Amino acid sequence: MRLFVQHTRQHALFQRGKRRLGIVLFLVADGQSLQNRPLALVLGWIVNTVRSFPFIILLVALVPFTCLIAGTPIGPLAAAVPLSFAAIPYFARLVEQNLRDVPRGVIEAAHAMGASEFQIVTRVLLVEARSGLVLALTVLSISFLSYSAVAGVVGGGGIGDLASRYGYYRFQTDIMLITVAILVVLVQTIQFTGTRIARRIDQR
Repeated sequence: MRLFVQHTRQHALFQRGKRRLGIVLFLVADGQSLQNRPLALVLGWIVNTVRSFPFIILLVALVPFTCLIAGTPIGPLAAAVPLSFAAIPYFARLVEQNLRDVPRGVIEAAHAMGASEFQIVTRVLLVEARSGLVLALTVLSISFLSYSAVAGVVGGGGIGDLASRYGYYRFQTDIMLITVAILVVLVQTIQFTGTRIARRIDQR
């Protein structure tokens, strides 16, 4: 639980950067106002490359970088580094997809009224897509919870470490069942809360 709370705080710090990456991916895509095919190809390749790694492999591959940043390859602080690397491109794609769902006529109307790109992003795109963005954040939070459990297997602490060390290696089935139950409750709570918030702010 402590690891999950720590990574949730880490996620909040990186949320703005991840959202900006998603916005850039949308704006430089073909047919958009800031179309830039070379930049779109480079960013898309980077995002897809990171997303193609299973998290456990990404965890191991980033050990040298994790040591450079956190000073150690194990522990909750070290686990935050690969978790952030996994979350940034994942959420960026979700943001991009939700921005693509904004009706093009709304964007064109804002352009016709003389709105700047910054105004279109902040007052049109993010406002129109806010319900979908909340759901995307909900999906990311649940995935983050799963990733944090995997990080526990390699010394990241938290629920994953509890389940593997006591439930699996010591054959304590009751511990394993309790950790699974805790994960189920957390996922259900996150999904319920995210869905309710998205419905409240959906003005369509």
